[in-house]
Amino acid sequence: MDKLVNKIAALGVPGLVLLVAMAVTGWAGAAAITTALAMLGGPLGMLGGIAVLGLLALISQGLTEYGFEAIFKSTVEELRTKGKSKLDIEREIESYPISGDLKLKIKDYLRKLT
Repeated sequence: MDKLVNKIAALGVPGLVLLVAMAVTGWAGAAAITTALAMLGGPLGMLGGIAVLGLLALISQGLTEYGFEAIFKSTVEELRTKGKSKLDIEREIESYPISGDLKLKIKDYLRKLT
């Protein structure tokens, strides 16, 4: 089991996500991998699932290196430089399935921007 844990740990966050997705499928072996990737990929299927895992790797690396707050603030600032108004960003945030606390945090940060 130690060898398996070491291999999953080497994959990092994407490995954990894939492991959980495989467990949820109820299948075993190749069927579990195929189903899990298709589930993660949504309408894009297995290839989309692979892309999601790659994106998770990039995001988790960034979070580790810079922290959530820095990435969050930089992303909001980038949206503003690309022409999105504060109101547009707030409307988008309201439509996202995220916690109320996170929505309030984003809105608070938007209000502090000039």
